[in-house]
Amino acid sequence: MTSTPKAQGATIWLTGLPSAGKTTVARFLAGRLRSEGHRVEVLDGDEVRRFLSAGLGFSREDRDTNVQRIGLVAEVLARNGVLALVPVIAPYADSREAVRKRHEASGTPYIEVHVATPVEVCGERDVKGLYARQAAGMLTGLTGVDDPYEPPLDPAVTLATQSQTPEESAGSVHAVLAARGLV
Repeated sequence: MTSTPKAQGATIWLTGLPSAGKTTVARFLAGRLRSEGHRVEVLDGDEVRRFLSAGLGFSREDRDTNVQRIGLVAEVLARNGVLALVPVIAPYADSREAVRKRHEASGTPYIEVHVATPVEVCGERDVKGLYARQAAGMLTGLTGVDDPYEPPLDPAVTLATQSQTPEESAGSVHAVLAARGLV
């Protein structure tokens, strides 16, 4: 009796400012990966915050807790053969590093992607109206404006979404996955 080989899972963490294009790129990549027969889950930061992290605010401690919860779910999925795409701001380098170490401890691949869209472009996109609310004095603590964002120092890939299509950005991430033997 032959068995089907275990699918290789991995966490692909897309970090960047609000409205950088993280979720858009993740959804394009998910579609491509699914069409190739891979098991894929997108752990969108906004959706996770509504359900898994309901009740958390935006203090540094709450943001760290949110990132660790998402990191745990991603690692469990990835360890069990799912490609977990995680479009989450995750503004603090030490929080992302803790997630990376959790993956290393279980031997689970972790790919960090920096969606490096400039804050000016994010402000123009303003998908959720956050930048407009911040400019009008109705919102404080906006990551990259009046709250810190610590960009990754050594991401697997950096995406300049202001100068490429979502398909091209997703293709760049796919190329990294292919180069590492994950797809």
